[in-house]
Amino acid sequence: MCADTIQTPDYKDTLNLPKTEFPMRAGLPKREPAWLERWEKIGVYDRLREKQGRTPFTLHDGPPYANGHLHIGHALNKTIKDMIVRSHQMMGFDARYVPGWDCHGLPIEWKIEEQYRKKGKNKDEVNIVDFRQECRKFAEGWIDIQREEFKRLGITGNWPDPYITMDYHAEAVIADEFMKFLMNGTLYQGSKPVMWSPIEKTALAEAEVEYHDKESFTIWVSFSMASGARPVLVRNSENYSIENEMEMGRKAAKARVVIWTTTPWTMPSNKAVAFSDSISYGLYEVVEADEDNWAQVGDTYFIADNLAENVFIKARCKAERLATASGFERVVLKHPLHSDNLDDESKEASAGHWDYEVPMVVGDFVTDTEGTGFVHCAPSHGMEEFELFRDKGMLEEVITYNVMDDGSFRVDLPFFGGKFILSRKGGEGDANKAVIDKLAEVGGLLARGKIKHSYPHSWRSKAPIIYRNTPQWFASVDRKLDDGMGEMGDTIRERALRSIDELVKWTPQTGRNRLYSMIEARPDWVLSRQRAWGVPLTCFTKKGALPTDADYLLRNADLNARIKAAFEKDGADIWYTEGFKEQVLDGIANPDDYDQVFDVLDVWFDSGSTHAFVLRDREDGTEDGIADVYMEGTDQHRGWFHSSMLQACGTKGRAPYRNVVTHGFTLDAKGNKMSKSLGNTIVPEEVVKQYGADILRLWVAQTDYTADQRIGPEILKGTADSYRRLRNTMRFMLGSLADFTEADRVAPEDMPRLERWVLSRLADLDEQVRKGYAEFDFQGVFSAVFTFATVDLSSFYFDVRKDALYCDGDSLRRRAACTVLDILFHRLTTWLAPVLVFTMEEVWLERFPDDDSSVHLVDFPETPADWHDAALEEAVAKVRRVRRAVTAALEVQRQDKVIGSSLEAAPIVHVEDQDTVALLATFDVDDLCITSGLTVSKDPAPAEAFRVPEIEGVGVVFEKAEGDKCQRCWKILPDVGRHSHAGVCGRCDEALS
Repeated sequence: MCADTIQTPDYKDTLNLPKTEFPMRAGLPKREPAWLERWEKIGVYDRLREKQGRTPFTLHDGPPYANGHLHIGHALNKTIKDMIVRSHQMMGFDARYVPGWDCHGLPIEWKIEEQYRKKGKNKDEVNIVDFRQECRKFAEGWIDIQREEFKRLGITGNWPDPYITMDYHAEAVIADEFMKFLMNGTLYQGSKPVMWSPIEKTALAEAEVEYHDKESFTIWVSFSMASGARPVLVRNSENYSIENEMEMGRKAAKARVVIWTTTPWTMPSNKAVAFSDSISYGLYEVVEADEDNWAQVGDTYFIADNLAENVFIKARCKAERLATASGFERVVLKHPLHSDNLDDESKEASAGHWDYEVPMVVGDFVTDTEGTGFVHCAPSHGMEEFELFRDKGMLEEVITYNVMDDGSFRVDLPFFGGKFILSRKGGEGDANKAVIDKLAEVGGLLARGKIKHSYPHSWRSKAPIIYRNTPQWFASVDRKLDDGMGEMGDTIRERALRSIDELVKWTPQTGRNRLYSMIEARPDWVLSRQRAWGVPLTCFTKKGALPTDADYLLRNADLNARIKAAFEKDGADIWYTEGFKEQVLDGIANPDDYDQVFDVLDVWFDSGSTHAFVLRDREDGTEDGIADVYMEGTDQHRGWFHSSMLQACGTKGRAPYRNVVTHGFTLDAKGNKMSKSLGNTIVPEEVVKQYGADILRLWVAQTDYTADQRIGPEILKGTADSYRRLRNTMRFMLGSLADFTEADRVAPEDMPRLERWVLSRLADLDEQVRKGYAEFDFQGVFSAVFTFATVDLSSFYFDVRKDALYCDGDSLRRRAACTVLDILFHRLTTWLAPVLVFTMEEVWLERFPDDDSSVHLVDFPETPADWHDAALEEAVAKVRRVRRAVTAALEVQRQDKVIGSSLEAAPIVHVEDQDTVALLATFDVDDLCITSGLTVSKDPAPAEAFRVPEIEGVGVVFEKAEGDKCQRCWKILPDVGRHSHAGVCGRCDEALS
């Protein structure tokens, strides 16, 4: 047989090719549920609690509302929490997570009322306990639904035993926490303007309000002066005569003060007009006006100089400034609806209702940036006016009760009785038009119009709200507390502000600034709501006493204990059962002497109290009742972060948390707020069905959650691509470790330099990962691990070591590489497990299959700090710069079809820096560059050498490799065919032997 017809053996089966059943395609949507079942079966969360000697770490869950399917914000929120809990567990803590739900309050009550309205039923005609039971049943149903939806996202926690604010124990503790306010003197009943929803018939907290554009009526109303003192005038002209002065006096006497308001419905409650002693005012006379104008030629008005021009434009007339006006504090006005302005029929109808004096008062809130420079004051419907007259001690004289809880005027109010500010669906009612028409009829209007502005709305009903003076229960934030917990201050405000700065770490720091400024400026906390579904204000008031009387509230520790015990046994519904007052007051006070309060607590008091029945009372709580982390969205600076701080400062003396982590809102891919009407919503369930929960979790990890995030189809495709690259990295390791045993392990000091470089990088990364997880910087952690896995490993180390892993025999180099892969495997799988909970479990079980095994039961491996070798990392960085120049030069040859593979090359690399030349001699540079040969030359590079502009001092001259192609490793070498095994190089011959 001729020599050229000799068949070379097929050496494929002699290679150490990767062996793994780990699929390239993840199939997450179908496979993830099986892992969820597995974790539940083996009890992963409970088994973690059995680990002894660990420092507890508790993330306290801000309770979502149990009234609907999850949206993308829920997914972001719960995934961040899960990554916090899992990462801290794997860093050696006993990381506890008790999920919870907010169940009381208006959102659920509103849903039940909607069901009633559809059936033509009236909520007020239903027994209150029956109604509350329907609310409870509604919440229970949604808790079960949301629990499964959260679990599908891979969220770990104590799902069988969550905390629920409507549980009997929770209701008992909430009532008990309220009674601490009763006992420590912070609770009081007051009457002041509060944000009121006429549609929902209840007071609202700031956190229950959102702002939307609204078109409002705007009117300019004139007040005539009563008899008595007049403003001081300074003439514009120096020309003086008695006749002119007398004429000026007549014009001033009939002049009117003009106010501007966007709430015409508040005019019947006007009690004063405010001005500023720092604004320049003028007396103006109309000199041109159409006949049908409300302002006529010769009419005179007092207006702020900076605003006069705009006012007269709105009034469609021209005016001339006659004099400078001051001294308004001496002036008393008449209400526009004063009897003097009414015809006989209207006089009889009004019965002199508005025939009171309207004083002019100085107000710090008056400006000359809009309006007229004069502000209409209705202290019953504006907090600034209320505070102004409160400070003057005049509240009894100026407070009105013209507006009822449904937003209608009281039926006996002249002209306007029964008119509604809002329609029953939240639109414009008939009150504003009625007031405007009456003011026009009596000559009280100067101009009218409409304005579009940002206006507060209820976030539940989406209807506008009003400010309305009503009797409410408040917690004072500035009363001194004599409770023996004054280390952080004597008042709730002092304690909160000091806690913010001294006890809490904020992520991001801007969260501190938001909450601090809010609490620094906030008014007293409105605790009461006029609703049915919630924990009642468990207190009794003395009949006939005033709220300011010392004995108005019944304060008795034994009574409080009875109430708490009753709630513990039967829940808060017991408060509404017949005979309960008599039962709990028996032997303490005469029930006939006291009224039982039936308002319910602000739902933010419920959630603000959760630290007491979750952190303090549960076995999986904390010894001191303080959470390591509260984590919610930025809206919770005015919500849960805020109410929890106030509540705990009133009952614990300090903040209930050590860390506050805040995330932004989720927007669509273009940065727009998600809206069903815009069709740009991303639903977690749909993402999970298409990609799997791990892709959604990876999106969370890749984004800067501290700011607003964007999500959309293209963004998710990019996330899925990152996932595939990472999955390929893990698959390579699994395949290469198939035959690795402990007998193959090589000590770090015996490893080649390239392996020791990987270990050095791992030491750096271990520090970065732990620091990042400790600081809740998931984007930083994932970015570092992903870059390492895809750039340092897949594109460099794995690429270089494939040859040794596949083709070496039992060499030190191969065993060292496998040892490094094993080390990498344990770190990458655990470091990424808090993010890719399903995929890393799959990776782990592929290598360590066991019925009880789980990556989530292990910790991050300890990485020796002495692996770090800065000099080696610097050396490899220099070598990689040279490698980049070589691979770029070979790519040119490949594109020109001079070569098909880099193994066909044996380039000459000219390096100017002699230290780098010496350094390259310590590495197998041809292996690093994946060539069959490579020569390093210290000679100057010839002109034709290939250069990369940003890599100075390196030139590459392409040369083809000489010799034959090894049929086993495919390198082209001179010694191929000269060994005992046909067609192979010396290295492969040794491996085959």
